[in-house]
Amino acid sequence: MKVAIGADHGGYDLKEQIKQLLNEMNIEVEDAGCDCSQSVDYADYGLPVAEKVARGDVDRGILICGTGIGMSIAANKVKGVRCALVHDLFSAKATREHNDTNVLAMGARVIGPGVALEIVRIWLSTEFEGGRHLQRIGKIAEYENKGNEG
Repeated sequence: MKVAIGADHGGYDLKEQIKQLLNEMNIEVEDAGCDCSQSVDYADYGLPVAEKVARGDVDRGILICGTGIGMSIAANKVKGVRCALVHDLFSAKATREHNDTNVLAMGARVIGPGVALEIVRIWLSTEFEGGRHLQRIGKIAEYENKGNEG
């Protein structure tokens, strides 16, 4: 598995901890930045990660900012991305099983690193159930593909 990871200044420290976990899990990591704790714009890091996922350059993406909200909004603007903002273990599992999410967003100022690392473990190891859920995400993809004409 290959995972792209990106963060703004608010998520930089947690990103570095997650990269270490991914290395320990023998998961290839592509770091899209940022590389500092100086103020930067989350979209500059969230959009490139989401685009890598949408193109199939990587299998999944992980995004971290202060709350995770900005990153999740940015990522979900990219066609083909299903990004979930997750701050608990149940949602980490459910969003993979039911929504087949391919990008995970978290807020470093909302949860601690222990929970965040466990969320990443669960999210990466949980498979999509398919079945009735396939039809549901298919409806979203169909809407997305028609250009959101309403």
